Amino acid sequence: DAGLITPIGNWVLRQACRQAMDWPQDTTVAVNVSPVQFRQSDLHGVVMAALEESGLPPHRLEIEITEGVLLAETEETLATLRRLRAAGVRIAMDDFGTGYSSLVYLQKFPFDKVKIDRSFIRNLEADPSAAAILRAILRMSQALGLRTLAEGVESAEEAEMLRQEGCEAAQGFFFAPPLPPEELARLLAQPELVRVAQRALL
Repeated sequence: DAGLITPIGNWVLRQACRQAMDWPQDTTVAVNVSPVQFRQSDLHGVVMAALEESGLPPHRLEIEITEGVLLAETEETLATLRRLRAAGVRIAMDDFGTGYSSLVYLQKFPFDKVKIDRSFIRNLEADPSAAAILRAILRMSQALGLRTLAEGVESAEEAEMLRQEGCEAAQGFFFAPPLPPEELARLLAQPELVRVAQRALL
């Protein structure tokens, strides 16, 4: 409402790209872009400038968008996403499964990844329907060649269920809470801890 989301979002993007340069070269950084930021700025230009300024290779940046970006769908919106993807930037659909048109958007744009909303993960053990929906999302994503990431994983049991169903990646408190950059750098520098996280799904 204050009109600050665009300059703040652009600042976050620049900072994230700079910070990622201090991490291992096989580490990517994901940045969420709000619908307002998408509409009010030249997102392609902003992203390219952040990459050039930081020196981060495009393939190490992932832009996350929600259905809100695509609700007011225009050819210009899709063209911007295509230009970013053509430059090597990865595009992910965030909070997949919570909107009304997610499947339609998967037809309209070749996303690299879908992030499965935590509302399905939270009820995995207690709600058979949540498990069935998760399974359907994973099978559909595999058929379309999309990578999958589950949000909000908080227990070893949830991670194991996701592994059994073939989910490729996950995030949540089971792996680590949100960390300041310097603490995350120390975590990434400890291969044994990273292997524990990888074994949870691989």
